[in-house]
Amino acid sequence: MAITRGQLLKELVPGLNAIFGTEYSRYEDEAAVLFDQESSNRAFEEEVLFPGFGEAQTKFEGAGVAYAQTGEGWVARYTNETVALAFAITEEAMEDNLYDKLSTRLTKALARSMSAAKQTKGATIYNDAFTVSNGGDGQPLVSNSHPLQNGGTASNRPTAYSDLSETSLESALIDIAGFTDDKGLPIALQAKTLHIPRQLVFVAERLMASPYRPGTADNDVNAIKSTGMIPGGYYVNHRFNDPDAFFLRTDCPNGMKMFQRTPVATSMEGDFETGNVRYKARERYVYGFSDWRGVYGNKGA
Repeated sequence: MAITRGQLLKELVPGLNAIFGTEYSRYEDEAAVLFDQESSNRAFEEEVLFPGFGEAQTKFEGAGVAYAQTGEGWVARYTNETVALAFAITEEAMEDNLYDKLSTRLTKALARSMSAAKQTKGATIYNDAFTVSNGGDGQPLVSNSHPLQNGGTASNRPTAYSDLSETSLESALIDIAGFTDDKGLPIALQAKTLHIPRQLVFVAERLMASPYRPGTADNDVNAIKSTGMIPGGYYVNHRFNDPDAFFLRTDCPNGMKMFQRTPVATSMEGDFETGNVRYKARERYVYGFSDWRGVYGNKGA
């Protein structure tokens, strides 16, 4: 349905002082730090696990060499989604120059809506991390039952969930240092950044900024800060819906990913039958993950 003169009536009445509702400040692109971005030129992208081999075995004198087995593992698929929003203005409203008066505000409102959708879609991957089994291995992003190609399982969460604290953060860093590949070989992964909801910003600042242990009278060094084990610091995401959950992104390659198929673009056209003018913004992208080792999650006590 097109926007009519009746919906913009106050624009035609003298004495209007201000219009509000679209001039709010916006948070920066908070989804950008949650994913590594790549370009895409297909309807979907696939990434497949290739686990390699386990440890080499000792060959005893006179015995035959051991033959290892390997092959492709599970597949992560990213299907690009189209996100679009449009509005139309009647021919009569255009004749009364209402669009000229509102063009800046309407353009800002359209951009704001497109950006909001993108931020929400990015945060949703993390909001669903503990519950939605959307990984290529059939598990949620954060799970204690990730199947390995050697027949075992692995975890990227604590045994018991706990609130963000010095202890829980140090335990997470220790767990990340113990990650193995799908054949059970140790891998050198490190946390890069801490990601939290707005409710934990003050806790994170005390944990990350103080040179001494937070919340104690001791003169002990703050080991998290002094070792530089979270070199990228912390980021707040205002679309995280769990006030207690926090995540550590690691330097695992091919972990959290965002594929951009088509950047945001706008267009306009007139409708011959009605005379209405239609405006549209469109973008195509997808958020997801390939290797669950890209994140360590804790949803709090």
